[in-house]
Amino acid sequence: MDTTQRTDQQRSADRRRRELLEAADRVVLRDGPQASMNAIAAEAGITKPILYRHFGDKGGLYAALAKRHTDALLDSLRAALDAPADRRERVEATLDTYLAAIEARPQVYRFLMHPAEGTPGADQGFDVGKHSAPLLRRMGEELAQVIEDRLDLGPGSQQLARVWGHGIVGMMHAAGDWWLGERPCSRAELVRSLADLLWGRLAAAGDKIGGPGF
Repeated sequence: MDTTQRTDQQRSADRRRRELLEAADRVVLRDGPQASMNAIAAEAGITKPILYRHFGDKGGLYAALAKRHTDALLDSLRAALDAPADRRERVEATLDTYLAAIEARPQVYRFLMHPAEGTPGADQGFDVGKHSAPLLRRMGEELAQVIEDRLDLGPGSQQLARVWGHGIVGMMHAAGDWWLGERPCSRAELVRSLADLLWGRLAAAGDKIGGPGF
């Protein structure tokens, strides 16, 4: 087989993989964490063994979907961080970009972060932490690199940037997860509150009279 034939085959395989991921996306948008390999195969017009041939199992499909959505989210976060605005505005835009993404596609978010909510069974169950933790870790490392590239943090800047990157991602994830489930305030209010925390409001706040220190 010559190089041209191999290239054509690879392009065809890549195109087919994209089509299958798009079919999986449609099912996830409809079913959320309960999306099954059977439903995805039916949506794609193929049998489940063919789906397994492309992704191995539900964990492999999950990993491919996670990369697809994480890539798109990271592109949006970088654009917000690089926008021509002052630092506070860019931080708020970055927080809002993340929250807007999970608000716009809550079923996709729940599939990626809470797949255990799906109906138990051999076709459904897999360890949520095994799959969601790498996604958050990647986001933390990417944000750390952005921080290190754009801020003069002095000695130990790489370690500090990684601490901040993972800390901010953890904050966004935990606060966003709580907010998406309970909707206790508007997205704009949550963005302002989180930005206040990053801006040192916690350190600047005094203790309540008669109350214990923090």
